[in-house]
Amino acid sequence: MVTRKRPTPNVYALHVTLEEIVPRVWRRIIVPAAITLPELHDLLQLVMGWTNSHLHSFSIGKRTYSNAEAADGDLDEMGMLDEAGHTLVDLLGASVKTFVYEYDFGDSWRHRIDVEAITAPNPDWEYPLCVAGERAAPPEDVGGVPGYEDFLAAIGDPKNDEHDSFLTWVGGAFDPEGFDLNVINRMLRFAGQ
Repeated sequence: MVTRKRPTPNVYALHVTLEEIVPRVWRRIIVPAAITLPELHDLLQLVMGWTNSHLHSFSIGKRTYSNAEAADGDLDEMGMLDEAGHTLVDLLGASVKTFVYEYDFGDSWRHRIDVEAITAPNPDWEYPLCVAGERAAPPEDVGGVPGYEDFLAAIGDPKNDEHDSFLTWVGGAFDPEGFDLNVINRMLRFAGQ
């Protein structure tokens, strides 16, 4: 008797929320089920506006995965597994509904990722795709949540002693409400070519 495997879902709809930031910074993305963890990391960097300047990890179930090359082979010491070759469908299956992506172990930007749906792909869409989101992610190296709060207070108050230096540091302007879905998807299409 031949047993048939149930077909693997083709796309995951993921809701990505940057934890501990109020108001919430979030993205809704749709990714191929066969996306690898390194590819998902690159995608998250792009949709959140990060610059891939720091280490990262994925905590899925009871295991944590990271980039062995970037960690200089110290994954065993950090209690992590190499993310290379692992796909989302293999790690999540149909049962895991939430996992964590952490970026920059110093600033500790933790992203809660919820699996909202597992569906067949729309033949008219190109994946990965960002379908919604709100607010800009904090600038790199701002000092985690407390540093970001100080940064926002300073740039929002021209009388603050650090107002001008923070604006210079960030490149002249920063809009914490800034989010442009079209720009993100143009970058995704460009990155995929």
